[in-house]
Amino acid sequence: MHRNQKFYNYLQQRAHHLTEEWYESLDKSKTGGVYTSNDPEVIKELKAQNQEFHKRFIQVFAEEDINFMELFEEWIEKIAKDGEHLNTPIQFIIKEFMRTRSQYLDEVCTFAGLYPDEYSQEQINAWKDLIVRAHDRVIFHYVDETQKTADRQLKAQQEMIYELSSPVIKLQDDTALLPLVGDIDTARAKMVLENTLKQCSEKRVSHLFIDLSGVVMIDTMVAHQIFQLIDALNLIGIKTTLSGIRPEIALTSMQLGLSFDNISIKSTLSQALASKPDK
Repeated sequence: MHRNQKFYNYLQQRAHHLTEEWYESLDKSKTGGVYTSNDPEVIKELKAQNQEFHKRFIQVFAEEDINFMELFEEWIEKIAKDGEHLNTPIQFIIKEFMRTRSQYLDEVCTFAGLYPDEYSQEQINAWKDLIVRAHDRVIFHYVDETQKTADRQLKAQQEMIYELSSPVIKLQDDTALLPLVGDIDTARAKMVLENTLKQCSEKRVSHLFIDLSGVVMIDTMVAHQIFQLIDALNLIGIKTTLSGIRPEIALTSMQLGLSFDNISIKSTLSQALASKPDK
């Protein structure tokens, strides 16, 4: 019922004007992010993205059996990953989707007015209903895709932070130091284990000094994983020396039944570094 070649042609002719009217009506005092940029290249890209939206949206009036989300999937994914949009508060982006929706609703009324006796109110209402539902679907999927992009970025940043917070520092010959600082939760402990094994292998370390003097808090699971790290290093032929073990960490380890018998331990990092590693 929504397919209409005449309305489709009308919107095709209006597409460029819709973009220009939309941008010119932006109230930069009440928005933010990409919509307030004065950079000509950013503005040009913003208009191109808006124009691409119209190009795709208008297609729904050309065919009855069109896969709407397949039509928009690529566009939504591109906008959701766009740096300028990622730096724009989501409420402003949704607001512009809604303003674009209003443009289309106005265009229905304008078009119907050009042919007062040709289209029934039922047909006009059907077009308006389609416009509202279609925009709602685009908004929903855009928000969903943006959240996925944000989650991926957060995960990547967290992994980088974890990696930077557990550096294996090469000392002399084949020795290295792993200084652990701050709170260590289960997720970070897992990352420390994976990164340490990888870095020790890459740097051809045979003896690793692990200093815990900067660790503020540690729970039973984390204590267990530190011992797992020591066991894993031992399995690949890397000796370890622990230093800076706080009383609460020692108590937690004893309560877990973890044994220090086969682990070289020094009170301080300076004592550990001064000691001669067993070859």
